[in-house]
Amino acid sequence: MLTSLSIKNFALIEKLSIEFDNGFTTITGETGAGKSILLGALGLVLGKRADLTSLKNKEEKCVIEAQFSISKYNLETLFETLNFDYDASTIIRREILPSGKSRAFVNDSPVNVSDLQELGVYLIDIHSQQQTQGLSDEKIQFEIIDAIAKNGSVLEHYSTLLKSYKSNKNDLLKQREAYSNAQKEQDYNTFLLNELVEAKLVSGIQEELEQNFQQLNNVEFIKENLEKSLALAEEEQIGVLQGLKEMKASLQKISSLTVEYNSIAERTNSVLIELDDIVSEINGLAEQLINDPEQLEFLNQKLQLIYSLQKKHQVNTVAELLVIQNELENKAFAVQHLEDAIAKLENVLENNEKELNELAAVLHQNREKSIPVLAEKLVGYLVQLGMPNSQFNIKISQTENYFANGKDELQFLFSANKGSDFGLLKKVASGGEMSRIMLAVKAVLAQYSKLPTIIFDEIDTGVSGEIANKMAFIMEEMSVNMQVFSITHLPQIAARGKQHYKVFKETIDNQTQSQIIRLTHEQRVQELAEMIAGKDLSEAAINHAKTLLN
Repeated sequence: MLTSLSIKNFALIEKLSIEFDNGFTTITGETGAGKSILLGALGLVLGKRADLTSLKNKEEKCVIEAQFSISKYNLETLFETLNFDYDASTIIRREILPSGKSRAFVNDSPVNVSDLQELGVYLIDIHSQQQTQGLSDEKIQFEIIDAIAKNGSVLEHYSTLLKSYKSNKNDLLKQREAYSNAQKEQDYNTFLLNELVEAKLVSGIQEELEQNFQQLNNVEFIKENLEKSLALAEEEQIGVLQGLKEMKASLQKISSLTVEYNSIAERTNSVLIELDDIVSEINGLAEQLINDPEQLEFLNQKLQLIYSLQKKHQVNTVAELLVIQNELENKAFAVQHLEDAIAKLENVLENNEKELNELAAVLHQNREKSIPVLAEKLVGYLVQLGMPNSQFNIKISQTENYFANGKDELQFLFSANKGSDFGLLKKVASGGEMSRIMLAVKAVLAQYSKLPTIIFDEIDTGVSGEIANKMAFIMEEMSVNMQVFSITHLPQIAARGKQHYKVFKETIDNQTQSQIIRLTHEQRVQELAEMIAGKDLSEAAINHAKTLLN
């Protein structure tokens, strides 16, 4: 519950601090006195958007601080989820700086406004005329039914699973699109891959083939020059070998005379050995030479295939072709991988849908059971509020679609009078009737929710007399289980408050300021009498006010 509120430099409020009790609290004041300012301040505490127009003095910061007693409302898990410091007496502070920046604190720790908004939902329900119109919204209608059906945990499970389902479905669409694109290229990629695989490419094959081709293509020319070399080396009379042998013999004869002669003789012998080895190798090469046109044609075709593949793929080496071959193999594998991934996702989605359908069925069954209870309780309250012929026709039907809160569609129809056709609330209910219906809804929800505080902002619009008394009684009844505030212009409702506050304007130092005070018994009599008869009080008005209080 809200235990205190302090406001500094906000709108028409320079500075005020006020404490609140549990039970039923009424707030009165003339139009424009500043009641909406209090709600605006509370809205900021609960995470509403702030701007510089809220500052009374643009040179100073605005500070709004609210204290809540929350020990009875099991909010520890929520605080842990939001990473807030939990305290049974929690203080929320909102600051608006002259620069326009806004800061929020929970128990003196800075927090994000979005997280503060999430916490605010569990602290105060501020009911306004706009929210009364929202009663015609199907989402709000479902929230009412689900509160009575106690669908909270099932809805949470369903919502989590639905997010996962949508994410998986999106992934499946992407995978199918990728698979479709891959398939369009698959035939061509397979053709390219087969070409490369059939070429049996290995690293270094091009150089080896080119060398062998050059040898076979020039076999006669090579043979001619090898034979000429052998002839020059082995000619009996003037051959190089014969000359070296004679040279070696001559030098050996003088090699023993000096070290120099011996060295030259050894070097000549080394040349002779090397030349002899060269001649032997040339002989071997000459013997290996074969004029093989078929092999030459084979090598030519193999090389032309490599050159053709290089041109097609715009590369210069076999190594680059092998890289492309590897990439094509990976693409082929990727297509297979996509097929496997799609099959796996389809299986996951099938399981998601099965579980979603089961949860949606539970939600549907719980709602069907709760609808008669809701209709009966609403009619019961509306009878008290002067609408004895009210009827609700609430129907839900399952669809094949997955909505945010299940698979149900809802018809929430209403009839206020006997013989009248059922119709949508916003079309068949007047403003005064909508206010009473909303009060009835809140009264029913109060029995099923653990919301600490609710504030009714002029929910009594369009009603008077005995109906106002009944509305006051219902709000007073609600206050047994929760803290209830009612901002009202009706003395019948104001008189039923356990405590009564008045909002008013006064001029201080030529500046208009809004103030709020808690009224004593005598002040309440005065306030109620003025609400009944205006400023010119009569004894009858005062007596009427006393009667209302008693």
